[in-house]
Amino acid sequence: MPDNTRIVLGGFGNVGQQIAARLTADPADPLRIVAIVARDRQKAAENAARFGLDVPVISASEVPQYDATLVECATYDGFRDVVEPTLKAGGHVIAVSVGALAVNLDLVDIAEKAGATLQIAGGTLPGLDIIRAASEDEIRSVTLTSHIRPSSFANEPFIHERGIDLALAENGAVPVFEGSAREAAMHFPRHFNVAVTLGLVGIGLDRTQVRIFADGTLPGARHTLNVEASAVSLEMTSQNYPSPDNNRTSMLVALSILAALRRDHATLRIGS
Repeated sequence: MPDNTRIVLGGFGNVGQQIAARLTADPADPLRIVAIVARDRQKAAENAARFGLDVPVISASEVPQYDATLVECATYDGFRDVVEPTLKAGGHVIAVSVGALAVNLDLVDIAEKAGATLQIAGGTLPGLDIIRAASEDEIRSVTLTSHIRPSSFANEPFIHERGIDLALAENGAVPVFEGSAREAAMHFPRHFNVAVTLGLVGIGLDRTQVRIFADGTLPGARHTLNVEASAVSLEMTSQNYPSPDNNRTSMLVALSILAALRRDHATLRIGS
């Protein structure tokens, strides 16, 4: 298995740079970035220099050479290209762009065959540990209700094709979608990583139900989770806050990656 203190950042946009900023701020931090995967190598190197980070900028195919955990923080479109070489080599991947898994589920089979680990950092969604525990017996239903700022939907074809007036959402919640987690990921692949995570941890992408509202009255995404199971009846709500550098990304995304990395390195591990 790769050294879990060594990290390759699989992408160097907003999330990758948030992780870099936090890790380079403390020279004593045991987690070390040893390389960056990026298509625009010059731009990535220039951005890395802003954090005093002098590491090679490489291709995804080179990651297995680095004996490190790959933190995928690329894009929906680039997800497979970034993670597949590491999974085939039996490495450890922590994924951010989980919405892409809905159309790349064969990567799970590839990881299993190679003895790799494909880890989803689910810190942006409440209740995953309790759902994981409940799934050891019977879960009858899982429903995710998400309120998202309308600016996040501005360029989504689904919104334009259905003539949804996002201007109305500036004053309150406007219904956008209702269906399965698989359908939510298909229609909003760049926004509903949470739906895929929830479907995979519980009763599947097709049985997990998702309701989406555009809502401009909130500071960021709000997710309410309802679960009915033999062992528990659950309702939880999280109000996430946007990254100061990109208001379409939750601050919790980068923090959930760091929490996952630190848990892997910890002597005392909390959570199922």
